[in-house]
Amino acid sequence: MSLDRLLDGISRPVAGALERALAGRPLSVDDGVVLLTAQGADLLALMTAADVARRADKGEIVTYVVCRNMNFTNVCYVGCTYCGFSRHKDDADAYDHPMEKLIDKGRDAVARGATEFCIQGGIHPNKDHTHYREILTALKAEFPKVHIHAFSPEEIDHGQKQSGMSLEDYLRWLQEAGLGTIPGTAAEILDDEVRQVIEPRKLCSARWVEIVKAAHRVGLRSTATVMYGHIEQPRHVANHLALIREIQQETGGFTEFVPLGFIHEKNRLFNQLGARPGSSAPEDVRLVSVARLFLRPWIENVQMSWVKMGTKLAQLALLAGANDFGGTLMEESISRESGADHGENLAPEEMRRLIREMGRTPAERSTTYAILRVFEDPAQDPPSLEPERRRQLSGPSRWRKGADRSTALRVEGATS
Repeated sequence: MSLDRLLDGISRPVAGALERALAGRPLSVDDGVVLLTAQGADLLALMTAADVARRADKGEIVTYVVCRNMNFTNVCYVGCTYCGFSRHKDDADAYDHPMEKLIDKGRDAVARGATEFCIQGGIHPNKDHTHYREILTALKAEFPKVHIHAFSPEEIDHGQKQSGMSLEDYLRWLQEAGLGTIPGTAAEILDDEVRQVIEPRKLCSARWVEIVKAAHRVGLRSTATVMYGHIEQPRHVANHLALIREIQQETGGFTEFVPLGFIHEKNRLFNQLGARPGSSAPEDVRLVSVARLFLRPWIENVQMSWVKMGTKLAQLALLAGANDFGGTLMEESISRESGADHGENLAPEEMRRLIREMGRTPAERSTTYAILRVFEDPAQDPPSLEPERRRQLSGPSRWRKGADRSTALRVEGATS
């Protein structure tokens, strides 16, 4: 069998879209739909093309950020059907953390090497714009060097409406208090027909776009996201990608694109409204690949979500166009409460191991993708900052540098 025959199974529409993408020509929404339905040989060709594009765009380095998630309250009355995180204020497991608790979490995170705090919470009916600023000022006073990545467009919408300020003035007011960047969550699918089903009380697509563009204008960069695997169709996702690309062409403010698979087990969208049971493995890698090809060269960084996908599928995404492994998180609540079972924390040394297993070079980055340190040589890696991981690294002989593998196996066999 010749190598040429390996390409025989690729359909003409997919081949044409891949050729256009690799030639640097923008893909159309119709191209996006074709690629978002690729299966079999078409899917393998899509992944390969995305990997070629990733190598050309970003090289062989895979980045990650050492960060801590801080969900300051789970009290929320918006009522999104896909959410398992929100509580009413009188629920037994409702919480509203005081500033002292957030500062304690910050101290723990900094001791473990964090350069970023990612802060989001529910839309608490008794909280106004001043609460968001107080969080920023309290944390910045204690940790002036840590980057604060905080407040989704939904939270910004809530605070700005209560503030009486214009949108740009409100964003500058938060920026002056220490806000560094904002997460581009609350996007889900930027199509109001879909949003009316999955989140009828949440901000509309136009308002999300308005807030993100305003943030970019005042110098607050943001991520861009999509949530998929529920009731959306390929055209909804393709239109969403086209809108994200259009915003980036106008503002240049997105740092990265992050596909987020729907977690279905513990929410109404699946259990009552008939959504699909989350995304499949092919869907996960397919969307990473399409994002790489559809958004280039305007958005260069494509991240996979190890929390949603699990670490093994996240590794595969590194062969499908992804160049970023995301954040260590240290504490993750929102996906977990909807039923995610892939962990709340991934230590930096584990990320480096997973990246190296794929033949790539790990590097720690800042929130805005400045490279802080490239880890070329595993022997030069710093010791673990994670207490549990440090205990493990000092235990079985398989973790000791230079240990003979056969000896390690004999020791483990004798003690198991």
